[in-house]
Amino acid sequence: MKQIKIIVEKHPDGYVAYPLGIKGVVVGQGDTYEAALSDVKSAILFHLKSFGKEVLDVDPPVIEAFIAEAGV
Repeated sequence: MKQIKIIVEKHPDGYVAYPLGIKGVVVGQGDTYEAALSDVKSAILFHLKSFGKEVLDVDPPVIEAFIAEAGV
């Protein structure tokens, strides 16, 4: 089992979740944090079954993820 970093965003109408360090686009959503996380996990498994384990071969790998805020 490989650990994958997942970003979960809270929006006015629900939650959106997406993994870091995977080739391709994978997104999950839900009315709650837990529902979005569960949905994205399911989407990751489907992505792996569809395209193979090579989608996890990202070089260089994501070591850490940070959230920052900047005025523009």
